[in-house]
Amino acid sequence: MSARNAYLVINAGSSSLKFSVFQGQGRGDLEAVINGQIQGIGTEPKFDAKDAAKRTLAEYAWPKDKPADRPELLRFLLDWLEMRLEGATLVAAGHRVVHGGTRFAAPVRITPAVLAELEGLIPLAPLHQPHNVAAIRALAEVYPELPQVACFDTAFHQTQPWQAQTFALPRELTREGVRRYGFHGLSYEYIAQRLPQVAPELADARVVVCHLGSGASLCAMRAGKSQDTTMGFTALDGVPMGTRPGNIDPGVLIYLMREKGMDADALESLLYKRSGLLGVSGISNDMRDLLDSEAPAAAEAVELFCHGVAKQTAALAASMGGLDAVVFTAGVGEHSAPVRARVAEKLGWLGVTLDAAANRAKATRISASDSRIPVFVIPTDEERMIASHTLTVLDSAALSKAA
Repeated sequence: MSARNAYLVINAGSSSLKFSVFQGQGRGDLEAVINGQIQGIGTEPKFDAKDAAKRTLAEYAWPKDKPADRPELLRFLLDWLEMRLEGATLVAAGHRVVHGGTRFAAPVRITPAVLAELEGLIPLAPLHQPHNVAAIRALAEVYPELPQVACFDTAFHQTQPWQAQTFALPRELTREGVRRYGFHGLSYEYIAQRLPQVAPELADARVVVCHLGSGASLCAMRAGKSQDTTMGFTALDGVPMGTRPGNIDPGVLIYLMREKGMDADALESLLYKRSGLLGVSGISNDMRDLLDSEAPAAAEAVELFCHGVAKQTAALAASMGGLDAVVFTAGVGEHSAPVRARVAEKLGWLGVTLDAAANRAKATRISASDSRIPVFVIPTDEERMIASHTLTVLDSAALSKAA
């Protein structure tokens, strides 16, 4: 590898840390060179890394009787990267941070004050934000001189009009931050940049992007800006997901509290871990398993998912006053032809018709030639988005310092 700048991208979860490394001197020449993860944090950590061609570069497992903590694991990662990068300079780390609240509408260099604000947002994303913050703190402990940048999943949606962000609740609750934020913003931002390259005629169009994975949401975009989205105050709202229910009558929660004696912790476990595809099927939260199963409950779970995606697509079209294109992205959206076909069939009344062969082949454009609404499959790249933002924040800081 040549002597170039390297950028570490981190996506930290409760028991895993996914990472990527990009090299380049500017946003236009960023090249993904390494990706990997550390799994089993807190129990039996395991490290694996692959190159851009998905060839294994390294694997390592810590002894079961000596599980390493986050700082030690990050120190191992940084030491390994120093040897692997062969002269390239690691200049910064960019983090996926789930929640930026109302304060952060763009990526930001992490300072002690910023970190304190991110910790203050933990109640808004209790299952994600603590782990994002923990990774930032651990990296600062191991490599305090390395600049760190926070990139927010909520930031892209701050262009939405007030009516798309506001619940019909007393205004004092809205002022306190009880509002619709939306998530998967880094994915949608990447698609917003990529779509005009794929279909220049749609640069200013009204588009619904379906980010369908274990976590799933849809976003209404006009001219590349978020207008509405299905996730709201938390990542529970919208379409059914792997283990999350999507839209649910709040009265159900009141019922469960009163009649079933469920407290906040029990509700949190039900809604985040035991609902969605897993809850309906009783089999799996993985769409591939459900499509392969002959069990009626598996078929019902798939149908409920596709029904929810089609229904929300139509709702977002109404929010924009029309629909000019549909984009599928993320794990299920990119790889499941049956799901795309079923959703498109339910949108036939809007003029959506797929080319079956193109859909099976996962072509970029999968709609039939006579389809009134063009349909695309565009792979997302949140990691590249984070690397690009990290480089931009550093460049801005350098310009400000020079001035």
